[in-house]
Amino acid sequence: MAANYNNSAWFYDSLAKLVYGRTLINAQVYLLQFVSPDANILIAGGGTGWILEELTHIYRSGLTITYVEVAANMMALSRKRNVGANQVNFITDAIENVALPGGFDVIITPFLFDNFTDKTLQKVFKHLHSQLKPGGLWLNTHFQLTGKWWQNLLLKTMFAFFKLVCHIEASALPDIEKQFVQNNYSVVIQKTFFGEFITAKTYRK
Repeated sequence: MAANYNNSAWFYDSLAKLVYGRTLINAQVYLLQFVSPDANILIAGGGTGWILEELTHIYRSGLTITYVEVAANMMALSRKRNVGANQVNFITDAIENVALPGGFDVIITPFLFDNFTDKTLQKVFKHLHSQLKPGGLWLNTHFQLTGKWWQNLLLKTMFAFFKLVCHIEASALPDIEKQFVQNNYSVVIQKTFFGEFITAKTYRK
């Protein structure tokens, strides 16, 4: 059964804030400084869509956003967000199944890759990589282990919970950084949050 966050849509944001406070939000918002006016943006795995409102706080108009989310319940919440005069195309499907025109200035993957095994990660990454124009920016946030005992405990708890509730396939973190290195991305900026458990990076293709 494919991963699907439908079952958690109604409590996902509240649970995230209970465990992490505003850290998950802050990590993603930190990277939005690299979104330029009139950018053509692809958001893959946007969840409940609060990031659309954060983008609208920066630019009330001019953005063209393709918003892809597999969970219909998450998408229903996303469609209710205030997007100002920005143009948003909502697509309810797994990103790897969506045929897109490419040429995006910015790709945003908020904690998307943590859900996958290395095999699935490679497939999804390849598809997204083909959508980003040369010189484009990739804004990515994900969890990481830096040797602190509590990180591994919290990560195992998260995987067990979301495997039960949402049927995610991963039981361990895939090698996300390897994909960016192998495809010759350069790091523009990076910052860690929540005791280095969360990393936020902007890459340039």
